Amino acid sequence: MGKQGKGKTITLKMALNCIKLTFDEKRCLDLSLKELSTVPKCIEKLCNVEELNLSRNLLKKIPDFINLFTAMRTLDLHSNYLEELPVAIGCLQNLQTLNLCNNRLTSLPSELGLLKKLNTLHLGLNQLRTLPSTTDELTELRNIGLSDNRFTSVPACLSKLSKLEKINMDRNPLRANQPEVEKPPVVCKEFHLIKQKYLCNRCLKRYEEEQDLLQFNTAPNYGKTS
Repeated sequence: MGKQGKGKTITLKMALNCIKLTFDEKRCLDLSLKELSTVPKCIEKLCNVEELNLSRNLLKKIPDFINLFTAMRTLDLHSNYLEELPVAIGCLQNLQTLNLCNNRLTSLPSELGLLKKLNTLHLGLNQLRTLPSTTDELTELRNIGLSDNRFTSVPACLSKLSKLEKINMDRNPLRANQPEVEKPPVVCKEFHLIKQKYLCNRCLKRYEEEQDLLQFNTAPNYGKTS
């Protein structure tokens, strides 16, 4: 994994130039691939955008002022160095798509359950073992990606989500003969969060390193006695 530098600075003028109009006429602030180590404070003034793309940067933390982006429908944070999410994430009441894959998340805040309009949640390529129990309050959730994490069983909270259509549990150390949860969700092995050919070199290297680590941590140690 490459060194994390100091990161670049984005001014308000530069940020304004990064606003694009999507095909469905939504305003998207695209700050991906900017070598950012912190989220620029100046973007507070652009909190009326409907999409925010901060993917493929060097971010370790998302600031609390994310709670100002109440009009946002899509938040893309994939391929950063995030170890946690702020509880302020629960203020994004209009959020429909949240992409957190390829980070360093070991847990998620219970406030995630406040995102009542969320229908797509990407969490692949992290270090998650569990989901918050409030996940069962995401009543509009249709698609969740949990591949390449550390789950040993399908999270039971997902069984309560009646609209859930796709769940990707590929490449997790799932236990054999685990008990079924009530009304278990469909496990779709054909659904893939990210194809390797779409990863940049840095992300691909990181994926390979974390795959090796996951296999090492889950491999049985036959030479050790208790």
